Amino acid sequence: MTTNPGALRAPHALVSIIGAASALGAPHAGTAAAPAALQDSPLRQRLAGLGPAAEWAAILSPDVPPAHVTSARARAGKEDHIAGSDMAARIAANADFARCLADRIATLPADRFPLVLGGDHAVAAGTWRGIGRRRARAPGLIWIDAHLDSHTDATTHSGNIHGMPLAALLGTGHAALTGIPGPALDPARTCIIGARAWEPEELALLTRLGVRVFTMSEVRARGLSAVFADALRLARADPDAGFGLSLDLDALDPQAFPAVTCPEPGGIEPRTLADALLGLRACADLVGLEIVEYRPDLDADHRGADWIAEFVLAALGPSTDWLRAAERRFGATNYAPLPAVFQRGEGVWLWDTDGRRYLDMMSAYSAMSFGHGHPRLVRALVDQAQRLALTSRAFSSDRLPVFLERLCATFGYECALPVNTGLEAVETALKAARKWGYKVKGIAPERARILACDGNFHGRSIAIVGLSANAQYRNGFGPFPPGFERVPFGNVDALEAAITPDTAAFLVEPIQGEGGIVVPPPGYLSRCAEICRRHDVLLIADEVQTGLGRTGRLLACEHDGVRPDGLILGKALGGGLLPVSAFLADRRVMDVFGPGDHGSTFGGNPLAAAIGTEVLGLLAETRPWERAARLGAQLMETLRAAALPCVREVRGRGLLVGLALDPALADASEVVTQLLARGIATRDTHGNVIRLAPPLTIDEATLDEAARRILDTLRMLTPAGVDADVVRMQ
Repeated sequence: MTTNPGALRAPHALVSIIGAASALGAPHAGTAAAPAALQDSPLRQRLAGLGPAAEWAAILSPDVPPAHVTSARARAGKEDHIAGSDMAARIAANADFARCLADRIATLPADRFPLVLGGDHAVAAGTWRGIGRRRARAPGLIWIDAHLDSHTDATTHSGNIHGMPLAALLGTGHAALTGIPGPALDPARTCIIGARAWEPEELALLTRLGVRVFTMSEVRARGLSAVFADALRLARADPDAGFGLSLDLDALDPQAFPAVTCPEPGGIEPRTLADALLGLRACADLVGLEIVEYRPDLDADHRGADWIAEFVLAALGPSTDWLRAAERRFGATNYAPLPAVFQRGEGVWLWDTDGRRYLDMMSAYSAMSFGHGHPRLVRALVDQAQRLALTSRAFSSDRLPVFLERLCATFGYECALPVNTGLEAVETALKAARKWGYKVKGIAPERARILACDGNFHGRSIAIVGLSANAQYRNGFGPFPPGFERVPFGNVDALEAAITPDTAAFLVEPIQGEGGIVVPPPGYLSRCAEICRRHDVLLIADEVQTGLGRTGRLLACEHDGVRPDGLILGKALGGGLLPVSAFLADRRVMDVFGPGDHGSTFGGNPLAAAIGTEVLGLLAETRPWERAARLGAQLMETLRAAALPCVREVRGRGLLVGLALDPALADASEVVTQLLARGIATRDTHGNVIRLAPPLTIDEATLDEAARRILDTLRMLTPAGVDADVVRMQ
């Protein structure tokens, strides 16, 4: 593999993983196996998938038996104070291992980021002294832990050395631990998050030194994100020194993460912590990460290992700025994305690479109608991916016939031709219409005409942009295939006037989505259907965006009681997980195709068929169009009732709503940027229109809150007392 000379270097692009396979400081040997277990996990590959190149630099093991084997008294952990030669020997063994770890970290190449995976928390005495030696000064440190780990040999209640490392790093305790080469931590730049179990001596020491302790009670009261932001400010007070983070996994709630030595009830939720750690990505002064106290022997289902990988990915993945720069540097400029980089979705919510949450009011142009990560759809994806994903249509699979039968039964057609994207389904429909025109209607060869509408958006292939009235879509891509013409949308007289004996089909969107959420006059589609029947012209409905409940009916055509001759579906048909689309028609149209006339390697693959089948099942069981009709009507009523001067029109059906803005008072592209800053993710579309199309699973309260934020944002754009009519006249 060659190195790209134009590559952008992320702050933590080269990661050296050091396993600290020690349980010397703990009452159980289980943590010693953690590094080997994590080395066998997909951690390194998952990290590389995000960008950073990770290598296992070493797994270090102590040379002496662990304390829990040599000391029954320490294992019992019941004495108030444990001292004597046994304690001294165990401290010495821990100190020797910590020195070895510190030496290994200190000698890492300067461009390597150290990731230490333990082992019990006693290894931290070596981790942060070694990192301090690399930096020639002590880093700031965020210590996430259920405990304070600030005992000394004179104050310990249990005798376990993993309760002593933070005190030693601050320069307090047994000389063997405090004497590990490297600078002592600065208490003013050291803080603890999540503590909920400690002895009085520990808290007294930290209070005297000036270490800030954010207890679990404070985390619950203020929220982890607010606490973490304060901790970052403290730890980063000296930017030249850098800072690090040490995560003891017993900080987590044991109901969600039981694989630790010393679980404490009522801890941090793993997902909440992962979201907080995303804030580290933008910190170029992050100089080290340590994760300790993992017990693989208590992690039979590997959920703990998965969470550890999630924490590493959250902290060390590329920053938002880097990702945006890399997309600009290496990607074509055919898109201009808004300034957010999303990394996770759940239900109606999205999270960006800085950990901020957004309400998805666009649904990936209706592809996410069932929300992000719907459990049933994900399960269908995983189950089928583990069985059979692709054969090509050279062979049959056991999933496609079931999908085709249910697709036809759901929408009332005799045949379906599965492909991948909406564009492919439109192209399929165009080919079917032309061949039907020649074979069935009797149009002379090479004379078939297909009509579409002004303002349409059916995709961006050469043939389809030839149908478009949008100058940008056409500019520079001609010449276009002949035989395509346009008529005004919503004008039945224009349609009838344009039809000739050579007209094979009329392709129409029941509601123009990309064209600005334009709803035709009542009865338009039914009149079009009557005209097409009378002239023996196929009526083909493009319901890629409007289908599957989006507009308050299963299909948008149903608002006019129309059953088109051909139906194009896509987007939501793939459940937001895969591109799945289809062209449906009866035999009189579909039978014009013979073997070899049309095809797609991935079209109708078993994976897509399994997901599509599950989508159809969800449709039948949940009837999401009923919710869309009710909530969409409420949303439009709320927006109209506000009577904002900058809003010219509120239009749409169901949960496909357009806010048409007055360009003299508000620019839609600016509005969607401001909405993004307020946690609403959507986009503007043709003609200064804001698209509002949340997942159909959204609840009423969440939609009401979205409407409030949207209206508040729009109110800010128009000063009080402005008369919109006066502005337009000017």
